Amino acid sequence: MTSASILAQLGHILEGTRPLIAALPDDSLDWRPHDRSWTLGELAAHIANIPTWTAGTLNASELDLAPVGGEPMTPVAPPKTTADLLAALDQAAAEARSAVEATSDETFLEPWSLLVAGELRFTLPKGAVMRSFILDHLIHHRAQLGVYLRLLDVPVPQTMGPTADFPEM
Repeated sequence: MTSASILAQLGHILEGTRPLIAALPDDSLDWRPHDRSWTLGELAAHIANIPTWTAGTLNASELDLAPVGGEPMTPVAPPKTTADLLAALDQAAAEARSAVEATSDETFLEPWSLLVAGELRFTLPKGAVMRSFILDHLIHHRAQLGVYLRLLDVPVPQTMGPTADFPEM
């Protein structure tokens, strides 16, 4: 992978993410489809936060989600409005783009590891981490957000092509 390839993929995925966040009704951010599910706002906050993982991935060799003797990672508090979520996404996207632009192609070949309490979960080249752990992760949760919108009877915007609500391209 090259920085140009990652940057193009990041831009394409973020371009499809913004309309989903923009479609969120402010008065439904506390809604959840099931007791074990995130609220609409929590899911959207997670999606808006995922691009912030880019700099940490490219500038470090590992991340421990629950370091022994340290503070575990905690979910991002959901913003109160859709406008706040869009602002968070836009800021995270700009930071992610800057981090990718500042990264050499060679860096994408360096190993990166995910740990939980010191236990290795995986090690992959940073380029593969960008694709799977960040971009694919973002796509996965973006699809969940589309389901949430459908359940709320909110028209689902196009992300990678037509939807039942927006069949024209």
